[in-house]
Amino acid sequence: MFRKAIEKVGNFTRPIHFISNIYGEKTVMPGAATLFFVNDEGYAITCKHVTTIIKQATGIHHNYTQFQQERNLLQKSSSYNKKIKDLKTRYGFDKNENTCQLLYQFVDCVDLQSVDILEHPVYDLAILKMKDFTKSFYKGHAVFAKNTTDVQPGFFLCRLGYPFPEFTNFTYDEKSENISFTGAAVRTVRFPIEGMMTRHFGDAEGNIFGIEMSTPGLKGQSGGPLFDAEGIIYGMQSMTHHLHLGFDMNNHEIYSEGRRIKVNNQPLLHVGHCVHVDIIKLFLKENHVAFEEA
Repeated sequence: MFRKAIEKVGNFTRPIHFISNIYGEKTVMPGAATLFFVNDEGYAITCKHVTTIIKQATGIHHNYTQFQQERNLLQKSSSYNKKIKDLKTRYGFDKNENTCQLLYQFVDCVDLQSVDILEHPVYDLAILKMKDFTKSFYKGHAVFAKNTTDVQPGFFLCRLGYPFPEFTNFTYDEKSENISFTGAAVRTVRFPIEGMMTRHFGDAEGNIFGIEMSTPGLKGQSGGPLFDAEGIIYGMQSMTHHLHLGFDMNNHEIYSEGRRIKVNNQPLLHVGHCVHVDIIKLFLKENHVAFEEA
């Protein structure tokens, strides 16, 4: 049903790759998010919670660099361990659970030089303006639904994104204690997930701002497009909500592989929340970003 639409939408949907590590550990943790382009001028959209992470990267890098510089200036003495402890506390590394490095890559988008970020003041939506590029590596752009009256419960839609961070082009250098991307950015395999529109979300004044789907949006699909079988965009994946079904089992006896066991289970229904297309179009208009409707 969505085969042609996935190919079409996949031409302008791209992953954002993140790598991070926690102070005191030598491992690199990969992560991902999604964006999609809304015109041929380098404008894309994603979730505000994604751009918040992107904006944090510079501050995290600066904090860790300053910490390393100060640590390297300390002289070995009887008070060295105390000074290191105090330094860790001052920079927030006194507990081995704080991120000390965070890097990101926009994968297969443009030959990027810089990017501007515009975040919606209320909703989980942000505009990315990629600047000073000479080549673009995406094809086509989003076409948004002009009439949204048919977006009602029972309407079948699909989401596309990059939920599984399977890329491996990163490393940890033990000598410098730094993480880095290695080589060119690697596009991971995109992953679609279909579902039925179940409910709208609205504010106190009755203005609709969100669409609920019967299936979850997967981690890493945040910022990915919500579209119909023709590839027309109706929204953007934002988050997944967890609804308690009430079918709890406590010490419930079942037979498994020929023996009786007791199980506990509190089942949840995981439903996707998407930013409504009308909210997206209005935000683009307010920021004078060109887009197409059909």
